[in-house]
Amino acid sequence: MENTMQLEFCKKCLNRKMDLHTGITCNLTGRKPDFETECPTFKLDESYIENLNDTDEVDHADVLIKLSDEQLQKFKLEQNFPKALTAGLIAGLLGALLWGIITVTTGYQIGYVAIAIGAGVGVSMKIFGKGIDQIFGITGAIIAVLSCFLGNFLSIIGFLANTESLGYIETLTMIDFSQIIPIMTETFNPMDIVFYGIAGYEGYKFAFRTFTEKELEELQQ
Repeated sequence: MENTMQLEFCKKCLNRKMDLHTGITCNLTGRKPDFETECPTFKLDESYIENLNDTDEVDHADVLIKLSDEQLQKFKLEQNFPKALTAGLIAGLLGALLWGIITVTTGYQIGYVAIAIGAGVGVSMKIFGKGIDQIFGITGAIIAVLSCFLGNFLSIIGFLANTESLGYIETLTMIDFSQIIPIMTETFNPMDIVFYGIAGYEGYKFAFRTFTEKELEELQQ
Protein backbone atom coordinates (compact mmCIF):
# COMPACT_ATOMS: atom_id res chain seq x y z
CA MET A 1 0.00 0.00 0.00
CA GLU A 2 1.31 3.46 -0.88
CA ASN A 3 2.30 5.71 2.01
CA THR A 4 -0.42 8.25 1.20
CA MET A 5 -3.08 5.53 1.51
CA GLN A 6 -1.58 4.33 4.79
CA LEU A 7 -1.71 7.85 6.17
CA GLU A 8 -5.40 8.07 5.25
CA PHE A 9 -5.99 5.19 7.67
CA CYS A 10 -3.74 6.67 10.33
CA LYS A 11 -5.55 10.02 10.31
CA LYS A 12 -8.73 8.20 11.40
CA CYS A 13 -7.06 6.10 14.09
CA LEU A 14 -7.13 6.81 17.82
CA ASN A 15 -3.56 5.53 18.04
CA ARG A 16 -2.16 8.24 15.78
CA LYS A 17 0.45 10.70 17.02
CA MET A 18 1.84 13.80 15.38
CA ASP A 19 5.63 14.04 15.44
CA LEU A 20 7.08 17.45 14.55
CA HIS A 21 9.98 15.84 12.72
CA THR A 22 8.43 12.84 10.96
CA GLY A 23 4.73 13.71 10.79
CA ILE A 24 1.99 11.24 11.67
CA THR A 25 3.30 8.13 13.46
CA CYS A 26 1.77 5.25 15.43
CA ASN A 27 1.52 5.91 19.15
CA LEU A 28 1.95 2.19 19.83
CA THR A 29 5.07 1.55 17.71
CA GLY A 30 6.49 5.05 17.38
CA ARG A 31 7.04 4.39 13.66
CA LYS A 32 5.57 5.60 10.40
CA PRO A 33 2.85 3.31 9.02
CA ASP A 34 4.30 0.22 7.34
CA PHE A 35 1.34 -2.18 7.10
CA GLU A 36 0.46 -3.73 3.74
CA THR A 37 -3.33 -3.90 3.45
CA GLU A 38 -4.75 -3.12 6.89
CA CYS A 39 -3.43 -2.22 10.32
CA PRO A 40 -4.08 -4.86 13.04
CA THR A 41 -4.19 -2.19 15.76
CA PHE A 42 -6.45 0.26 13.92
CA LYS A 43 -9.08 1.84 16.15
CA LEU A 44 -11.52 4.28 14.57
CA ASP A 45 -11.64 7.77 16.05
CA GLU A 46 -15.37 8.57 15.93
CA SER A 47 -14.68 12.29 16.36
CA TYR A 48 -12.81 12.28 13.03
CA ILE A 49 -15.98 11.40 11.14
CA GLU A 50 -18.13 13.78 13.18
CA ASN A 51 -15.84 16.67 12.27
CA LEU A 52 -15.90 15.98 8.54
CA ASN A 53 -17.62 18.43 6.22
CA ASP A 54 -21.25 17.41 5.76
CA THR A 55 -22.24 20.40 3.61
CA ASP A 56 -19.85 20.98 0.71
CA GLU A 57 -19.92 18.51 -2.18
CA VAL A 58 -16.78 16.56 -3.08
CA ASP A 59 -15.51 16.91 -6.67
CA HIS A 60 -16.75 14.07 -8.88
CA ALA A 61 -13.21 12.97 -9.80
CA ASP A 62 -12.40 12.51 -6.10
CA VAL A 63 -15.65 10.60 -5.58
CA LEU A 64 -14.62 8.07 -8.23
CA ILE A 65 -11.29 7.59 -6.47
CA LYS A 66 -12.72 7.17 -2.97
CA LEU A 67 -15.59 4.82 -3.77
CA SER A 68 -14.78 1.12 -4.06
CA ASP A 69 -15.60 -0.82 -7.23
CA GLU A 70 -18.52 -2.48 -5.43
CA GLN A 71 -19.93 0.86 -4.31
CA LEU A 72 -19.53 2.34 -7.79
CA GLN A 73 -21.44 -0.57 -9.31
CA LYS A 74 -24.19 -0.15 -6.69
CA PHE A 75 -24.63 3.55 -7.46
CA LYS A 76 -24.44 2.94 -11.21
CA LEU A 77 -27.45 0.64 -10.89
CA GLU A 78 -29.37 3.54 -9.35
CA GLN A 79 -28.55 6.06 -12.08
CA ASN A 80 -31.18 6.85 -14.71
CA PHE A 81 -29.98 8.48 -17.92
CA PRO A 82 -33.39 8.85 -19.65
CA LYS A 83 -34.75 10.79 -16.66
CA ALA A 84 -31.61 12.91 -16.50
CA LEU A 85 -31.80 13.66 -20.23
CA THR A 86 -35.47 14.63 -20.00
CA ALA A 87 -34.88 16.86 -16.98
CA GLY A 88 -31.87 18.49 -18.62
CA LEU A 89 -33.74 19.21 -21.85
CA ILE A 90 -36.69 20.72 -19.97
CA ALA A 91 -34.37 22.87 -17.84
CA GLY A 92 -32.44 23.93 -20.95
CA LEU A 93 -35.62 24.89 -22.80
CA LEU A 94 -36.92 26.90 -19.85
CA GLY A 95 -33.52 28.58 -19.52
CA ALA A 96 -33.49 29.49 -23.22
CA LEU A 97 -36.98 30.98 -22.94
CA LEU A 98 -35.88 32.94 -19.89
CA TRP A 99 -32.81 34.23 -21.76
CA GLY A 100 -34.99 35.34 -24.68
CA ILE A 101 -37.51 37.09 -22.43
CA ILE A 102 -34.87 38.93 -20.41
CA THR A 103 -32.92 39.98 -23.52
CA VAL A 104 -35.99 41.29 -25.35
CA THR A 105 -37.39 42.98 -22.23
CA THR A 106 -34.17 44.75 -21.23
CA GLY A 107 -32.73 45.26 -24.69
CA TYR A 108 -29.44 43.76 -23.50
CA GLN A 109 -27.93 40.31 -23.80
CA ILE A 110 -27.03 39.43 -20.22
CA GLY A 111 -24.36 36.76 -20.41
CA TYR A 112 -24.74 35.75 -16.78
CA VAL A 113 -28.04 34.10 -17.72
CA ALA A 114 -25.92 31.52 -19.55
CA ILE A 115 -24.30 30.61 -16.24
CA ALA A 116 -27.73 30.13 -14.68
CA ILE A 117 -28.74 27.92 -17.61
CA GLY A 118 -25.69 25.70 -17.15
CA ALA A 119 -26.31 25.32 -13.42
CA GLY A 120 -30.02 24.68 -13.97
CA VAL A 121 -29.39 21.98 -16.54
CA GLY A 122 -26.73 20.27 -14.43
CA VAL A 123 -28.65 20.34 -11.15
CA SER A 124 -31.82 19.05 -12.85
CA MET A 125 -29.90 16.13 -14.32
CA LYS A 126 -28.28 15.39 -10.96
CA ILE A 127 -31.58 15.31 -9.08
CA PHE A 128 -33.43 13.08 -11.55
CA GLY A 129 -30.55 11.02 -12.92
CA LYS A 130 -28.24 10.37 -9.94
CA GLY A 131 -25.50 9.97 -12.51
CA ILE A 132 -22.07 8.47 -11.93
CA ASP A 133 -20.90 7.79 -15.50
CA GLN A 134 -19.20 10.48 -17.60
CA ILE A 135 -22.07 10.49 -20.11
CA PHE A 136 -24.15 12.50 -17.63
CA GLY A 137 -21.61 15.31 -17.46
CA ILE A 138 -20.96 15.35 -21.19
CA THR A 139 -24.68 15.46 -21.91
CA GLY A 140 -25.19 18.25 -19.38
CA ALA A 141 -22.47 20.32 -21.05
CA ILE A 142 -23.91 19.82 -24.53
CA ILE A 143 -27.46 20.68 -23.46
CA ALA A 144 -26.27 23.79 -21.61
CA VAL A 145 -24.37 25.16 -24.62
CA LEU A 146 -27.17 24.37 -27.06
CA SER A 147 -29.65 26.05 -24.72
CA CYS A 148 -27.56 29.21 -24.81
CA PHE A 149 -27.66 29.20 -28.62
CA LEU A 150 -31.40 28.64 -28.50
CA GLY A 151 -31.73 31.56 -26.09
CA ASN A 152 -29.90 33.78 -28.55
CA PHE A 153 -32.12 32.56 -31.38
CA LEU A 154 -35.29 33.29 -29.40
CA SER A 155 -33.94 36.77 -28.63
CA ILE A 156 -33.58 37.45 -32.35
CA ILE A 157 -37.15 36.26 -32.93
CA GLY A 158 -38.35 38.55 -30.16
CA PHE A 159 -36.55 41.61 -31.52
CA LEU A 160 -37.84 40.96 -35.05
CA ALA A 161 -41.38 40.54 -33.77
CA ASN A 162 -41.24 43.82 -31.86
CA THR A 163 -39.69 45.67 -34.79
CA GLU A 164 -42.31 44.47 -37.26
CA SER A 165 -45.19 44.60 -34.73
CA LEU A 166 -45.85 40.91 -35.20
CA GLY A 167 -46.63 38.09 -32.82
CA TYR A 168 -43.74 35.85 -31.73
CA ILE A 169 -45.28 32.69 -33.17
CA GLU A 170 -46.16 34.52 -36.37
CA THR A 171 -42.59 35.76 -36.71
CA LEU A 172 -41.26 32.27 -36.10
CA THR A 173 -43.37 30.84 -38.92
CA MET A 174 -42.36 33.60 -41.36
CA ILE A 175 -38.63 33.71 -40.71
CA ASP A 176 -36.10 32.54 -43.30
CA PHE A 177 -34.07 30.07 -41.28
CA SER A 178 -31.23 30.22 -43.79
CA GLN A 179 -30.53 33.72 -42.46
CA ILE A 180 -30.30 32.69 -38.80
CA ILE A 181 -26.60 31.82 -38.82
CA PRO A 182 -25.53 35.07 -40.58
CA ILE A 183 -27.69 37.11 -38.17
CA MET A 184 -26.32 35.32 -35.09
CA THR A 185 -22.80 35.71 -36.43
CA GLU A 186 -23.38 39.43 -36.91
CA THR A 187 -24.61 39.85 -33.33
CA PHE A 188 -21.87 37.61 -31.90
CA ASN A 189 -19.77 39.00 -29.06
CA PRO A 190 -16.40 37.43 -28.08
CA MET A 191 -17.60 37.36 -24.48
CA ASP A 192 -20.25 34.88 -25.60
CA ILE A 193 -17.53 32.24 -25.82
CA VAL A 194 -16.64 32.82 -22.18
CA PHE A 195 -20.23 32.59 -20.96
CA TYR A 196 -21.00 29.56 -23.15
CA GLY A 197 -17.86 27.90 -21.83
CA ILE A 198 -18.88 28.52 -18.24
CA ALA A 199 -22.40 27.27 -18.99
CA GLY A 200 -20.98 24.08 -20.49
CA TYR A 201 -18.63 23.61 -17.53
CA GLU A 202 -21.46 24.00 -15.03
CA GLY A 203 -23.72 21.73 -17.06
CA TYR A 204 -20.97 19.11 -16.80
CA LYS A 205 -19.96 19.68 -13.19
CA PHE A 206 -23.44 19.73 -11.64
CA ALA A 207 -24.85 16.78 -13.62
CA PHE A 208 -23.30 14.11 -11.37
CA ARG A 209 -24.57 12.55 -8.18
CA THR A 210 -22.87 14.27 -5.27
CA PHE A 211 -21.47 13.23 -1.90
CA THR A 212 -20.06 15.15 1.05
CA GLU A 213 -16.81 14.20 2.79
CA LYS A 214 -18.78 12.73 5.68
CA GLU A 215 -21.02 10.66 3.43
CA LEU A 216 -18.01 9.19 1.61
CA GLU A 217 -16.26 8.35 4.85
CA GLU A 218 -19.34 6.66 6.28
CA LEU A 219 -19.64 4.56 3.12
CA GLN A 220 -16.13 3.27 3.70
CA GLN A 221 -16.84 2.06 7.22
